[in-house]
Amino acid sequence: MLGAIEAGGTKFVLAVGTAPGAIIARTSIPTRDPQSTIAAALAWFAQQPPIEALGLGTFGPVGLDRTRPDWGHILSTPKPGWSGFDLAGSLGNALQVPVAVETDVNAAAVAEARLGAGRGGSSLAYMTVGTGIGVGLVLDSHCVHGVAHPEMGHYYPRRPPGDTDAGSCPFHSDCLEGLASGPAIQKRWGTTLSELPTDHPAHALVAGYLAQACHTLFATTAVETIVIGGGVLATPGLLPAVADATHALDAAYLPGGQRHRVCAPALGDASGITGALILATQARSLD
Repeated sequence: MLGAIEAGGTKFVLAVGTAPGAIIARTSIPTRDPQSTIAAALAWFAQQPPIEALGLGTFGPVGLDRTRPDWGHILSTPKPGWSGFDLAGSLGNALQVPVAVETDVNAAAVAEARLGAGRGGSSLAYMTVGTGIGVGLVLDSHCVHGVAHPEMGHYYPRRPPGDTDAGSCPFHSDCLEGLASGPAIQKRWGTTLSELPTDHPAHALVAGYLAQACHTLFATTAVETIVIGGGVLATPGLLPAVADATHALDAAYLPGGQRHRVCAPALGDASGITGALILATQARSLD
């Protein structure tokens, strides 16, 4: 039996299963402070069949280098109370199982690349737009890490004339996350994007910022498929608006042409937890 956790800024999704495509039980708990959140997760796992390995896809930044002392730790994050917390160690020690860790978006990207929208292809990016904005990138079946992991939610998009909002990111103010995440939208307009009238200028503005990120991914990595998920993408009409704006920005230049596509997760809301189960299969080999 394998265990999996998709640790998000708003909720933790927990699951056990026999394989990535065979979930036996699944639940979610609110993300609170580290101690109470971990306690709730452990209480749920105690009610399930014993697991032999755990896959963890988590919000970040997170330490991914097993040779460093901060492996599995949440690094500098806007999430209060979580910076420096040893998430992987706390779970692995309590459950007495090996743990494999990735960012939540990398876990979702792996799942979509192997079993979802990117199946049969060679490259995929997964962008989540919710409490924060993150991008996971899979090239030639491998997650891109570099010295840590990409944080594309914190790049600076080009601002259209007249948009002078200061942004909401506590680290970078008007980075992509500070302009187009759920909290940024709430702070600026006082409600969610889906609750604003369909002709409100926020829709085009948010779609434009996300399209810039997509075009940048296509131009810099030549990735074939960009999957976009997260709570903000539940806004009716937003995904096709992002896709149309992305292709308009390209101006028929990129050599990948129509092979570049922007789409919804084929695995629906199961991308992240399925990716965590894939990680659990890797963790099992570490034992």
